[in-house]
Amino acid sequence: MEKIWIKSYPAGVPADIDTSAYESLNHLFQESFDKFGSRTAFENMGVKLSYAELDERSQQFAGFLQSQGLKPGDRVALMMPNLLQYPIALCGVLRAGMVVVNVNPLYTPRELEHQMKDSGARMIVVLENMANTLAEVISRTQIEQVVLAKVGDQLGFPKGLITNFVIRYVKKMVPEFSLPKTIGFNAAMAQGKAAGFKKVATSADDIAFLQYTGGTTGVSKGAVLLHRTLIGALLSSHAWLKPVLDVEPKIESPLIVTALPLYHVFALVTCCLLGMRTGGCNLLITNPRDLQALIGELKKHRFHVFPAVNTLFNGLINQPSFSEVDFSSLRVSNGGGMAVQSAVAERWMKITGCPIIEGFGMTETSSGITCNPATSREYTGTVGVPMPGADVEICDDDGNAVPLGERGEICMKGEMVMREYWQRAHENPQHFTKTGYFKSGDIAVMDHTGFIKIVDRKKDMILVSGFNVYPNEIEDVVVQHPGVLECAAVGVPDKNAGEAVKLFVVKKDPNLTAEMIQEFCKVQLTGYKKPKFIVFRDDLPKSNVGKILRRELRDK
Repeated sequence: MEKIWIKSYPAGVPADIDTSAYESLNHLFQESFDKFGSRTAFENMGVKLSYAELDERSQQFAGFLQSQGLKPGDRVALMMPNLLQYPIALCGVLRAGMVVVNVNPLYTPRELEHQMKDSGARMIVVLENMANTLAEVISRTQIEQVVLAKVGDQLGFPKGLITNFVIRYVKKMVPEFSLPKTIGFNAAMAQGKAAGFKKVATSADDIAFLQYTGGTTGVSKGAVLLHRTLIGALLSSHAWLKPVLDVEPKIESPLIVTALPLYHVFALVTCCLLGMRTGGCNLLITNPRDLQALIGELKKHRFHVFPAVNTLFNGLINQPSFSEVDFSSLRVSNGGGMAVQSAVAERWMKITGCPIIEGFGMTETSSGITCNPATSREYTGTVGVPMPGADVEICDDDGNAVPLGERGEICMKGEMVMREYWQRAHENPQHFTKTGYFKSGDIAVMDHTGFIKIVDRKKDMILVSGFNVYPNEIEDVVVQHPGVLECAAVGVPDKNAGEAVKLFVVKKDPNLTAEMIQEFCKVQLTGYKKPKFIVFRDDLPKSNVGKILRRELRDK
């Protein structure tokens, strides 16, 4: 179909992108190392890592990988939170021509075992705090070598030594474990330095990442992301943000708050890769769940870009001390991963003066594929328009485009879309339309200007007496009640209506009752949409990036 959304682009944003600008991510990295050597690339716990240092240390890590007999194409798993070791290992694996397998460090043994078996990873870099999980399953995987990282490894002397001592012996945050054939992260770097690094030729069509889906719709699958795929996602994202970064005074070196985990595709592209292309600095937040510590870190900096999910935005605005942060330099607050609620967006804008620009993307699309214009000054309630290089159709169940204004499934094509799911040749065709568009599983409407409003996921839809009920709508209403901190709506079996709405609520006001919510909903929602059951909980199950897992609530 005609790309009607191009007319909605801000001035200066191109309709397309040219991925031929880089032969591979390694080409992009080298350009940044050469161009921005003295600048800070990453900062964590007050310690800075320059582009020149990242160049040197990632070569050392790549040399270590080569010295262990690993070959281009072999998979190396990274199981760490946001620490300086992460970008060093990431760049090292890619520079050695190998494939990064990002692992959520909070995985259970069952989840880790599945991912290691499925990916065929031969080596893993794991933070020692999570090594006990690996110890339970390593004998049933193909892993031959374990690199053990400690939190303080890259913090220098004496800070690193003190940090590691406190974590292990004072806070006792390292559970006991027993693993065969391990080497410390710094020892591996020293070994790689001695062995030397032999440069490897990588092409745009080589696999860069096996990025595993969150598993919110079933078994976690590995999205095959090529070097070209990530370059496409990065160039699209950069082109989209450029209009606000280029406003005078122009941001030459953006400071990006990286509270989202780098092992997640959203932060990988929007923080890590975007920062490296622009010569910016990623401010790595190791534990974003500690909101007071995060706010304390924010107070020390004047930052420009803040990617987050609704849960994090909501958590911060409910901390009184958040209003004491200096937001004068903030140019972009981009939301993704889950629906941004209007009440949260309004409060964020009021406190920071910077609107949340909501986008939509998936692991399979290397992060964002649609977004509201970065120049927007208000919350729109949509996920914006397809970004440069992306093509989107709203399709019926047969994969045919529906007329504008009608509901259908978001289907996507473009350089940023994965090649396929790893080792799932038999099922790959069912995830694409006959014209090659990836089927998202999300239901949406596109208007005549190309803006897309998501109504919900196919599987999350609730059918009440033949009427479609979309959880996002209910949640967006309920969270506006002053006594509600957060909530989630799911469908449960009902003998009369087929399904009924069940609502899980976390209180902000301890005196909140189910009757008060029912009265509130009576005014806001038509009869069949009102929750039939209301359950109060201390918290809601969430994914590694804070996305509320409705499926877990349904299963329980």
